[in-house]
Amino acid sequence: MIKFTKKIMFSIFNPYKKFILLFIALSSIIFIGIYSLQKPKKMLPIYAPKDVNPELVDSTIQHVGADHKVSDFSFTNQNGKIITQKDYENTIYVADFFFTTCPTICPKMTNNMVWLQKQLKSYPNVKLLSFSVTPDVDTPEVLKKYALKKGVDDTKWNMVTGDKKQIYSLARKSYLAVKTGKPEEYFDMVHTENFILVDKNKRIRGFYDGTNLDQPTSDPNTKNMVQLVEDILWLVANQK
Repeated sequence: MIKFTKKIMFSIFNPYKKFILLFIALSSIIFIGIYSLQKPKKMLPIYAPKDVNPELVDSTIQHVGADHKVSDFSFTNQNGKIITQKDYENTIYVADFFFTTCPTICPKMTNNMVWLQKQLKSYPNVKLLSFSVTPDVDTPEVLKKYALKKGVDDTKWNMVTGDKKQIYSLARKSYLAVKTGKPEEYFDMVHTENFILVDKNKRIRGFYDGTNLDQPTSDPNTKNMVQLVEDILWLVANQK
């Protein structure tokens, strides 16, 4: 009796089988489409001086709220080569400020930058740039020794030194990432743990805690290193 009933049911629905399958398929597509529309699309902010902690920004530009870009620069890297903005033209890159004799956060920042270098080895148009805040100590020779010790890939990562006033100006007027030091020495710099993400158009797209690999951050404007990789890959895919 049960088998007979099943046969009757199948015979009733058999003419509509294609319609039912088509209906299920279309329903699935519509559901996925609605979900995709409702799901917020990933976006990266474009930072201006007004958006950043005033302690990290030169007072002459703290009011600027739009169209901020990293200024042109010219410094010497660990190989004695002059590095300019042209070396980073049409390039996504991460910048930071450090010094080789730093006993506190710099070793961890550098180790995390080495980790980042490994994550990005398949992306030749993504680079790294580290500025010394003690350029009088960090000569090209000192930077080279430090770079070799840390395993720096010269094709992807430049550690640069040069005129201290120019580095100070770039740190506070372009990258918005360095605090002032002693009041009696105007160009004294206290670097932070910030890594700065710069897009192909020389705009700042994010700040990241260079000492924090994967832990949640308390500051909503600062992310960790894992999130930095995610944001870089998003820029690679979305910025033409």
